Amino acid sequence: MKLTSHSKGQHAENACCEYLQQQGLKLLTRNYRGKRGEIDIVMQDKKALVFVEVRYRKNDFFGGALESVTADKQARISATAEQYLQHETKIKNGRIDVVAMSQKPQNKALTSETDGYTFEWIKNAF
Repeated sequence: MKLTSHSKGQHAENACCEYLQQQGLKLLTRNYRGKRGEIDIVMQDKKALVFVEVRYRKNDFFGGALESVTADKQARISATAEQYLQHETKIKNGRIDVVAMSQKPQNKALTSETDGYTFEWIKNAF
């Protein structure tokens, strides 16, 4: 069965979430929707909230994953993160990270969600 774009994106988000939890972050919520946009993953890193934008690209024919975070996208994420800080939590310290993911060549059996991807984690991306 062929995966849809939405299911590929969900799979990539699941893998990213697992990867960040392996790095010590705690999952708070996924797909938070605010008035100006959506934040893929909200996590906690010690005493700071981390708003994570997940960018997945199968290949870079049309630009890499990091290049796809435009100034407009950054503004929407920032506004949505501000709304979350004002209305959803008492924690006031936060940062916005971007995790760029690409597919690894499949030459072995996958044992976890993260095995099929490479991750580039940019802390305090903007």
